[in-house]
Amino acid sequence: MNANDKLKMPTALLSQKGSRRDFLRNTAVTALASTALAACTIDESGAQSVSQHDQDHSGGTTSPNPAPVSPAAAAEAMDKMHEAGIKTFLAGPSTQGLGNQPLAPKIENGVKIFELTCKQIDWEYDAGKQVEAWAYNGQVPGPELRVSEGDTVRVIVKNELAESTAVHFHGVIVPNKMDGVPFITQPPIKPGQSFTYEFVARNPGSHMYHAHHNSTKQVGKGLLGAFIIEPKDKRTDPAHDIEQTLILNDQLGGFTINGKGFPATAALTAKLGQKLRIRYMNEGQMIHPMHLHGLPQRVFAKDGWNLPQPFMCDTLNVAPGERWDAIVECSEAGVWAFHCHILSHAESEHGMFGMVTALIVT
Repeated sequence: MNANDKLKMPTALLSQKGSRRDFLRNTAVTALASTALAACTIDESGAQSVSQHDQDHSGGTTSPNPAPVSPAAAAEAMDKMHEAGIKTFLAGPSTQGLGNQPLAPKIENGVKIFELTCKQIDWEYDAGKQVEAWAYNGQVPGPELRVSEGDTVRVIVKNELAESTAVHFHGVIVPNKMDGVPFITQPPIKPGQSFTYEFVARNPGSHMYHAHHNSTKQVGKGLLGAFIIEPKDKRTDPAHDIEQTLILNDQLGGFTINGKGFPATAALTAKLGQKLRIRYMNEGQMIHPMHLHGLPQRVFAKDGWNLPQPFMCDTLNVAPGERWDAIVECSEAGVWAFHCHILSHAESEHGMFGMVTALIVT
C-alpha cells in the first residue's frame, strides 16, 4: 500500500453513511449467527458434530427442525456480525445523549462557579439499549469541569435523587471540610438539599469528581466526571495540538468509554502529524489495559503529577481511581483500533463490543 492509499483509506471509511435503519438491518444478522452457532459444533479434527435430535429433520406435522448449518455458513454469519458492528461505528454516533461535555462556569468576583444537579435519568449506552442512570446535569459521565491553577472554585451540588449523596474531588488538594465524605467531613446532602464546595485549585493535572456516599451504587450508576486543572505555566506539560479524555467504566451499561459501549463509542480523530494528548481516567472497579494499535504512547503524568522520566508503551494499564496522561504522535494515517486488552471486555463471537474505539488519522 502506497502513501496515497493510506491517506485515502480513513477518508473512505469515514464517508460510509449509516442510519438507525442500517443498524437494525445489520443486527438482524445476530439472530442468524446465533442459530448457526448453536446448530453446529466442531470437534478437534474440524468435522461437524450434530446431535441425534438435529439429524431428524421430519419435525412432525407443525414445525420441522432446522437443517444443520455448515461450519462455513457459521463462520460467514460470524464475520457478518463483526462487519456490521464496525460499519455502525464508522458511520458515527448512533445513540442519544453525550457525556463529558464541557461546563462553562459563571464568574462572580473572580470565583468560578459550577452548578451540578444529581438526578435519575434514562441513559442510552448503545443503540436501542437504555439503563437507569444517576447523572450530573443529565449526562454520563457528568460535565467536564475545567479551571486553572490558582482559581477559586465553587461547586454547588443539588440533590434530586431519592437518597443522600456527596461529592469527592478525587486527586484534588482541598481543605479537609471540602473532601466530600459524609460523617467524616460533612453531613450527607439529603434529597432536596444542596451543598456548596469551595476551594482554591492548587495542583494542576487530570483529576475526577464522583459520589462518595453509597459509592459502589452511585458511581456505578453514573455519578462521576472529569475535573481538570490547567497549569499556570503550560510549558510544564508536553506540547500537543489536540486532546481527548477517556473515562473508563465497567458498571453502567457494561464496559464503556465516556458512557458508551462499542459500536456507540466515539472515535478519536486527528490530522496527520498532530500530537494528541489522551487523559485516561478509570472510574470503574476493574483494571483496563488500554492498547492502541500502530502508534506508541509517551506517558508523562500519573494521577495529575508529571513523571520525572516519561516512558513509551503501546498498552497502558489503568487501575481503578488512576489517571494517566499520554502523548500520541499521529505519524501514520489510518484507522487504528484502540481497546481494553482484557479481551472479554472488548470482543466476542458476535463482534467487538464494550471498551473499544479507534483513532482515525487522516
